[in-house]
Amino acid sequence: MTDSSLEPGDLPIRRALISVSDKSDLIPFASFLAERDVEILSTGGSARVLREAGIPVTGVSEHTGFPETMDGRVKTLHPKIHGGLLARRDLPAHRTAMTENGIAPIDLLVVNLYPFEATRESGADFATCVENIDIGGPAMVRAAAKNHDFVTVVTDPADYGRVKAAMEAHGGAVPGDLRLALCAAAFAHTAAYDSAIASWLNGVRGEAFPKVATYAGRLKEVLRYGENPHQAAAVYASASRRPGVANATQIQGKALSYNNLNDTNAAFELVSEFQSPTVAIIKHANPCGVASADSLALAYDRALACDPVSAFGGIIAVNVPLDGETAQKIAGLFAEVVIAPKVEESARAVLGDKQNLRVLETGEMPDPAAKGQLITPLAGGFLLQDRDSGRIASDDLKVVTRRAPTDQERDDLIFAFRVAKHVKSNAIVYVKNRATVGIGAGQMSRVDSARIAAQKAKDAAAAAGEAQSRTEGSVVASDAFFPFADGLMAAVEAGATAVIQPGGSKRDEEVVAAADVAGLAMVYTGMRHFRH
Repeated sequence: MTDSSLEPGDLPIRRALISVSDKSDLIPFASFLAERDVEILSTGGSARVLREAGIPVTGVSEHTGFPETMDGRVKTLHPKIHGGLLARRDLPAHRTAMTENGIAPIDLLVVNLYPFEATRESGADFATCVENIDIGGPAMVRAAAKNHDFVTVVTDPADYGRVKAAMEAHGGAVPGDLRLALCAAAFAHTAAYDSAIASWLNGVRGEAFPKVATYAGRLKEVLRYGENPHQAAAVYASASRRPGVANATQIQGKALSYNNLNDTNAAFELVSEFQSPTVAIIKHANPCGVASADSLALAYDRALACDPVSAFGGIIAVNVPLDGETAQKIAGLFAEVVIAPKVEESARAVLGDKQNLRVLETGEMPDPAAKGQLITPLAGGFLLQDRDSGRIASDDLKVVTRRAPTDQERDDLIFAFRVAKHVKSNAIVYVKNRATVGIGAGQMSRVDSARIAAQKAKDAAAAAGEAQSRTEGSVVASDAFFPFADGLMAAVEAGATAVIQPGGSKRDEEVVAAADVAGLAMVYTGMRHFRH
């Protein structure tokens, strides 16, 4: 068959080598090849599966004339394999070398690698993980990809259909544009594989910042656009498997946008800080209301009360299964996304009427104390740092004023400081009875954050017909130290009775003195929570 769309290198596939760990959809694809009289070479488990399906197979050892040795470590590392993959069909010298050495061309390579990541995640010991590092597979993949002018390489079962359709349309050949696309995918496959191994070995060695840092992600979805319509964007899933938005199941609703994903991640990470039923409502990556209570429905009411105006069009995250009663309350607010570890059937029934509302289920909560790293891009590079997994407990607090906080104040101070960790700096958070009542975020001056938070609390109280601001009798958290007493005095003016802050300013004595004059209790954490 002649196809005018083919290039000189688009030769019909006559010989294929198949060696896969992931055997998904392998039999139908191999059957298709066999029906087209493609000779199939194979190894080990792949050959056994193919033979059991009645598909003719030539063993690699039979093809090379050399047995598998060293417990299978050496089987495809042979000139008859790599020569068949690397030889250029358009070079006389290569064709002569193939003839003189009895090397037959291999036109199609179907390989995916030993399951190293699955082995590592299973908790296997060091030796077992090392034994599951593939050597021959990556070597063949890279050889075939390098010679993509003549060889088709497939590393993902999802691509079997594309190759089959191409062969059917082009007389058994695969056009160059598809070979090039599969070549790029092959190099990405081996790069991600090597990255996982390097990251694991660096972790074993305790090397947090190696000379070369490598990261890999698998495309989950190309998004409509990024932060703004003129920016292209996509979402990738990493190998970390941390429960959250990237690995969640979307139960209903429109496609998630870039901003939805970013804000939902912020919301879910925030509620993971708490054990009691907790609700966080997020807008533009900052919380506009967070509350814990004995029931999720009550926590929602109190979170919404903090700033009901900003909550419109926000993201709602919960840290326990979402029940029907809470879902009914959520249904009364226009929200973009709801995320929960589990969504009960009663909640699904209620939210199902809001077809555009995106509802996500993660299966579990992330561990707020788990170690990990975060990447921030720079022009020409990137910053790499540990995730902020720092947590403050009651015993960590240092009382620095004459008055110590009451038990209730102490509980609220810890709650407020954990929320402040998730608020853009400079961050000020007022809390009363485990619910935020005022949040000031992202200001250039800490005193401005304190005043904005107090004003928003006052406005929310006035809108609800309440006689006094909700910050009266509250506690206040600052993500970093007060550089001057003016920020503290703004909190005093708002009616706060206790303060939590890291401490460490040159003017700490001045700030403590001001707190004592005002009758405040103040505690130091010794830990800062900047978030930029």
